[in-house]
Amino acid sequence: MLEDGGFDEQVLRRWAADLLHRGPDANRVSGEVTLPQDGDVAELPFPASEHGRRLAEAGRASIRRGELAVVVLAGGMATRMGGVVKALVNAVSGTTFLDARLAEREHWQRGSERPFPMWLMTSHATDEPIRQALGDRLDGDRVAVFRQGASPRLTPEGRVFRDAGGRPSLHATGHGDLPDALRRSGLLERFVAGGGRYLWIANLDNLGAAVDPLVLGWHLEHDAPLSVEVVDKEPGDRGGIPVRLDGRPVVLENFRLPHGFDEDAVPVFNTNTFLVDAEPLAELDMPWTWFRVEKTVDGRPAIQFERLVGELTSSLDSRFVKVPRTGLASRFLPAKDWQELERHQEQIAARLRSFLEPHRDGA
Repeated sequence: MLEDGGFDEQVLRRWAADLLHRGPDANRVSGEVTLPQDGDVAELPFPASEHGRRLAEAGRASIRRGELAVVVLAGGMATRMGGVVKALVNAVSGTTFLDARLAEREHWQRGSERPFPMWLMTSHATDEPIRQALGDRLDGDRVAVFRQGASPRLTPEGRVFRDAGGRPSLHATGHGDLPDALRRSGLLERFVAGGGRYLWIANLDNLGAAVDPLVLGWHLEHDAPLSVEVVDKEPGDRGGIPVRLDGRPVVLENFRLPHGFDEDAVPVFNTNTFLVDAEPLAELDMPWTWFRVEKTVDGRPAIQFERLVGELTSSLDSRFVKVPRTGLASRFLPAKDWQELERHQEQIAARLRSFLEPHRDGA
């Protein structure tokens, strides 16, 4: 199973040698980090404006031509909701997160002249339940599943961490596995060869991050291969923020920022929703940064190593666009746990209505 996910024992030994005993500061960047410059974070045009209507039509035309595929991040360790695979949790009454994503795909397929693919990146903890739930809808092309990597956890002393039964404790190695896992699957290569041009990457549990022709049109309008959605911060928010690292616009997680950097001076943060040109992603060969993560497993300290998809900004020229966070047009409705799901329930239901009602009526 580890080999199928691209695991390399020597890489784990290198992580242990380089990162294990350095503590959390091993994750901090060493270059110059500065605030975003004017123009680094753009405002999404108002949908009813002339500019907004023009961008939305360009996005719809691209979808009709079959240029877009959606990649749903559905991996991880299935621990946030009591060990239940989140794809199979009801996002609204009678409709799971997986159902909602499939209804979205069918909605856009009806308006497309070519296949509209949706691919789910799973993990060793979520793969089989998702495959079973998909059943015969899983055709390996329009609807496909591919698995991210896995690795054994380590003890703080550098030995393999074992569970109560003596088995190595495995973990998913982060959504930064996406480019390599896609490459192993062959999906991206076939998509590009068939005329595909863009990938929409979004978390399974952020149903606000549905396909939006306006956002796609905005991506088409500028010349950077990567677009990153950001939203206004609220009290208590923690996550990646747009900054400049040695003059380059990038996303940095808060644990990577230098000591003394005022992250509160950046009023927006990354939603983990991306639009990326497919061909540059297919050709990408970048030196990924791996992060040391401390966990408590079975009541004991454990160390694992992960990479994050936001690291794409370190190798692909990126543009940031601020999207709505509040109201019915919100593009950030996370449901990391039961409390967040309950808090956003009304907004999630409103956002899904345009997909689910035609789907249920058979339209």
